[in-house]
Amino acid sequence: MNDWQSWAAVVVFVGAYALIISEKIHRVAVALGGAGLMLAIGATDDKSAFYSEHSGVDWNVIFLLMGMMMIVGVLKKTGMFEYLAIWSVKRARAKPFRVMAMLVVITAVASALLDNVTTVLLIAPVTLLVCERLALPVAPFLIAEVMASNIGGTATLVGDPPNIIIASRAGLTFNAFLVHLAPIVLVLVIALLALCRVMFRKSFVYDDDRAAEIMALEEREAIKDPRLLVQGLVVLALVVAGFVLHPVLHYEPSVVALLGAGLLIAVSTAETREVLQEVEWPTLAFFAGLFIMIGGLIETGVIGEISKGLADAIGDNELGGSMTLLSASAVLSGIVDNIPYVATMAPITSDLVHNMGGDSDHVMWWALALGADLGGNATAIGASANVVVLGIAERNRQPISFWQFTKYGMVVTGVTVALALGYVWLRYFALG
Repeated sequence: MNDWQSWAAVVVFVGAYALIISEKIHRVAVALGGAGLMLAIGATDDKSAFYSEHSGVDWNVIFLLMGMMMIVGVLKKTGMFEYLAIWSVKRARAKPFRVMAMLVVITAVASALLDNVTTVLLIAPVTLLVCERLALPVAPFLIAEVMASNIGGTATLVGDPPNIIIASRAGLTFNAFLVHLAPIVLVLVIALLALCRVMFRKSFVYDDDRAAEIMALEEREAIKDPRLLVQGLVVLALVVAGFVLHPVLHYEPSVVALLGAGLLIAVSTAETREVLQEVEWPTLAFFAGLFIMIGGLIETGVIGEISKGLADAIGDNELGGSMTLLSASAVLSGIVDNIPYVATMAPITSDLVHNMGGDSDHVMWWALALGADLGGNATAIGASANVVVLGIAERNRQPISFWQFTKYGMVVTGVTVALALGYVWLRYFALG
């Protein structure tokens, strides 16, 4: 970081981050303005910003979101989400914490099979309806679910995009992620439920009248268009199968989502214009601006310098290295998106593993995955799913502020990262 562009890029990013935190200017305007400044100062250029695989707009994320938003937009018209809302509340006997626990567990499990963004896109509409029916505040439920999605996605190769990058670089299999990360994810989900019971205790207000009204409802009556529902569910099942079979088919999730959206619109009576109105365009624009800003940090070598400094601090100490890598990754992933961070850190981690003699248990890779995935819960823009949920909440006139999310995110991240550190030490060093 000896040239002025590196320092200018840091100033632009820090300034943009401060404005996003202050919420004095809308985050989309800040992200696009910051992206423009990165291009203006030459920290990145049009080719790097729009065509680079590692330091520009991640079009796979953008088009995955777009495709899934379109599918969810069609499913909304069927009454499926109203059905699920009534069903879940009745199964939980309309008890607010039971409802939250059910939604958290469903989100965590689904995020292990799908990516976490897709999961929150499907769960959020149900949550909004549940909270409306029970007269409960929406924010605690959405925050709990997005954190569950980030934790649950840690368990598998396809659950979170950084895991795909790690698997490709380290040659790890789907089953390897399950064996090494699923056990701690189960513990972390239980810990999240316990934290939610404490953090959101004032939100669990039971209303006898509203509970009685919902218990008397027949959920099947909520279905408005059975034929469209069947078509939507068939396409959604095909899309999910495409996600799960990614290691075999080698189709990017974005391609699968767009194919599914196109197929659903083609075979159904859904109007294309109405479906496109369901897309969260401001959220997509925010992601594009954020990717370009982070790309400026990568192109000018700022991220690389941080990563190399971390590698120098680790040296050849495997125990200290894995603890440091996990902790530092959690901190950095709460500030910058974990996808470019892991893309930058993966080759450095590979060198660390080689210097340590091969790392038969892949402990350094698991440390990187745990830190990057769990650290995403720390702030409102730490993970893609967080940004998507904030966009959905804002669109439904239930805005969640940066600090409202982050004050809970810091607590959850602190506890889950501490448990993950204990797990890594116990499994790979104390018992290994």
